[in-house]
Amino acid sequence: LALLVLVALAVGVLVAAAGSIGFVGLVIPHLARRMVGATHRRAIPIAALVGAIFLLWSDLVARMVLSPQELPIGIITALVGAPFLLVLVRRMHAGTEAS
Repeated sequence: LALLVLVALAVGVLVAAAGSIGFVGLVIPHLARRMVGATHRRAIPIAALVGAIFLLWSDLVARMVLSPQELPIGIITALVGAPFLLVLVRRMHAGTEAS
């Protein structure tokens, strides 16, 4: 539990410093690796493509939700990315307990 809290605080600080783009940079590479495997030759281009598509989708949603007003894109990326990041951290934490 202490490790989970420490990781959550570290991610919070990183996201506060880097913004929504940094948050996407934390989550999307893990998603890309799950899609194509650990081979960097395939994972890096897929991560770039998925990251670009995700940010375009997030921007579209942010513009349409409260039209004619616009939500900050960081809200959309956080709502989608935070649950994925929490699941990833829990799986990593569970893997260290099993060892």
